[in-house]
Amino acid sequence: MKNQVIISIGREYGANGHYIADEIAKKYALPVYDKSMIEVIAKEKGLNLDRLKKYDEKPKNRLFSRSFGDYSSSPEDAVANMEFDFLREKADAGNSFVVVGRCANSVLKDNPNLISIFVTADMDKKIKRIAGLFEISCKEAESLIIKNNKLRKQYHNFYCKEKWGDSRYYDLTINSSKMPIDKIVEIVDKYICGIIESKD
Repeated sequence: MKNQVIISIGREYGANGHYIADEIAKKYALPVYDKSMIEVIAKEKGLNLDRLKKYDEKPKNRLFSRSFGDYSSSPEDAVANMEFDFLREKADAGNSFVVVGRCANSVLKDNPNLISIFVTADMDKKIKRIAGLFEISCKEAESLIIKNNKLRKQYHNFYCKEKWGDSRYYDLTINSSKMPIDKIVEIVDKYICGIIESKD
């Protein structure tokens, strides 16, 4: 790719956001930074991977952490800031990539080459997808969706001024349940292509 492009994809749990991210990354031959990011960080810094995974994309636990000026005892803070620094370093180096979640739409908002997308979906479609994916009941799937979206919202809103899922803070917000997922990927791709072409 001639010019830098960074594609940030925020997503509701069960809305197929990760699938869209993977398909877009394949199309543009870009790396995807998601939960695998913590593996890269652990390897680079010689840290315990299992411990880092435990706190990846998790909201800070206020009951078991203390802050002293710029210093925080929270492991969630430590992992979040390592990921934010990782993204900034990649962006500042001129790298192109796709990033899933991790507050990227806020962390990298000053980068002119950022394209931020949020993927939502109707609850009934999310339930059907998660129930089928994990072979659980619809009631269990709904509980899992509510729990994970609550955590994602808490995490994002703690570290960002921009509210999670608020369309004002994304370039494109799309409901993935209104059409077959491959058509949604095409729409997202056309949107990205249009922005890239307008900068050439």
